[in-house]
Amino acid sequence: MKAIRVHSFGDPQTMQLEDIQSQQPAGSQILIEVKAIGVNPVDTYIRAGVYPALPNLPYTPGKDAAGIIAAVGPDVKHHKVGDRVYCCDSVSGSYAEQTVCDQAHVFALPDNVDFTSGAAVGVPYSTAYFGLFYRAHTMPGETVLIHGASGSVGLAALQLAKANGIRAIGTAGSDEGLELIKQQGAIAALDHRVEGYLDAIEGLTCGQGVNVVLEMLANINLQKDLDALAKFGRVVVIGNRGTIEINPRATMGKNASIMGMAIVNATHKQLASMHSAIHAGLASGTLNPVISTELPLSKAAESHERVMQPGAKGKILLLP
Repeated sequence: MKAIRVHSFGDPQTMQLEDIQSQQPAGSQILIEVKAIGVNPVDTYIRAGVYPALPNLPYTPGKDAAGIIAAVGPDVKHHKVGDRVYCCDSVSGSYAEQTVCDQAHVFALPDNVDFTSGAAVGVPYSTAYFGLFYRAHTMPGETVLIHGASGSVGLAALQLAKANGIRAIGTAGSDEGLELIKQQGAIAALDHRVEGYLDAIEGLTCGQGVNVVLEMLANINLQKDLDALAKFGRVVVIGNRGTIEINPRATMGKNASIMGMAIVNATHKQLASMHSAIHAGLASGTLNPVISTELPLSKAAESHERVMQPGAKGKILLLP
């Protein structure tokens, strides 16, 4: 089968399309015939060799995919050959014509959702859900600021907020991204290219500030986030690319919290619960992944360059 392989950590060109031997699932594993692949920023950090946990070389990148189950291991109980599914992690890597996953990371794809949309669900929607509800414990009626809302995680968070009675304010750095945020139900779209763009928060929240911030670039925005919080507000750090100096006093008078998150820390029970809710949203149409770009698998290097560029407008996919 065809698969992307990385033989040394480095720039995007280290990824090469190769012929490798197909694998068979063992134990609780599932083999998926891949129809579409989701590209995530974390894939680029691993490929570059800067992620805390690195795979043994050579390896196939990728966590997200959607497709049809081709085979199951002897311990798989709730999936069968022929099922339409998506995954949010992969044992063998998802940038391939087939991928092996543990059954804990494989979920049914509703009949009304195509494979391209399914490939956009795994990491973005589970990350957004985990940040909103398991880390920040956001409640209906609260207001969330999503810093970087036009990316795949930000858009997932917007849709989840709207579906659960949470007011969402989104930021973006392009006219197309700002328009997309409005279309997805944000009460306001703020242009983070403009100085003082967060001054609008006071009017949008009746002077109270936001209850929660989902932060995609903490090394740029963390101090601004703290200043925008209401009393007892929470900042969830989802993305970061460097260091920042903050004034901790900004947390004190508000009893504010700064918390990190990584979806790899979610338990199997938490994953099952959140993806049950995500499945219901996909089936009802309240959750609808936004696809920005589809590329052939051979263009994996280009996909990694695009996913790290500013001005995101949804999910980037690879098609085997």
